[in-house]
Amino acid sequence: MTTQHDQDVADLRAFNRTYTRRLGLLDASYDGSPFTLSEARVLYELATRTDPVAAEIVRALGLDPAQVSRTLKRFTERGLVVARESPSHGRHLLLSLTDEGRTAFATLEANTKASVGTLIDGLHPLRRAQLLAAARDINVVFDSDAPPVATLRGLAPGDLGMVTARQGFLYADEYGWGADHEALIAEIVAGFHRTFDAARDDAWIAEADGRMVGSIFLVRGETPDAAKLRLLYVEPDARGMGVGQMLIEACVARARALGYRRLDLWTVKTLSAARKLYQRAGFEVIEETPCRRFGQDLIDQIWSLDLSA
Repeated sequence: MTTQHDQDVADLRAFNRTYTRRLGLLDASYDGSPFTLSEARVLYELATRTDPVAAEIVRALGLDPAQVSRTLKRFTERGLVVARESPSHGRHLLLSLTDEGRTAFATLEANTKASVGTLIDGLHPLRRAQLLAAARDINVVFDSDAPPVATLRGLAPGDLGMVTARQGFLYADEYGWGADHEALIAEIVAGFHRTFDAARDDAWIAEADGRMVGSIFLVRGETPDAAKLRLLYVEPDARGMGVGQMLIEACVARARALGYRRLDLWTVKTLSAARKLYQRAGFEVIEETPCRRFGQDLIDQIWSLDLSA
């Protein structure tokens, strides 16, 4: 049986095959130049750095030092590169392109831009947008070895629709809830916007690597001293990062700051992960009622947190 990990590996390998073929990375020379792909990358580093040493290029490209050394030797023999001793460290050789080397790089750069331009210009605008968005995401993933960090921000244009859509997708996928649940979310979101009062309401979006990964809303309740926590959700691939706890803590702190004495929330017993977060934050179940919602037999729960304690 194929596991999800096996499928993920197969998907990435398929991307690698498509990418290398479409960009001609398997050709003996790169973009019709006299350089291999690795040589072209070394030439790029030489052209875009000021007096680098070989070790810098090794680190930047993750290449074997001996391979970089051989490439630099070939460049020197072809009159593309010159080396001189570093005035601050005699054992280090500072590298720079000659006039011939700069000309070779300019030609390579122009050809590469032209070939990539031809590739993306030949795509339908929808697929071009998909490709470029995916390329930006890939850069974000590989540009940092540090794990993603979630941050909170306020609402921005488009967030209300995104919250509705993402919760609609996720609860349908994970719990089988359909259009009735999505319509309920849309009603809550619309009501929040329609009656918003900055002195009584607030909302937060959790982001990681530029993506929305969760949300939470604070809305005033039926009595002046009570508020409601609503629309908490965390994307599946962001769970385990502390996003849910961060959102709840922000909501609780804001409710206290606005002078509320009690914070209530509605959930259903099925949502065990969320219930654990509520319990950890100090909420307690004050009411349970069997119900029929979203085409399923569920148990409504009302949880409450005493903010005056």
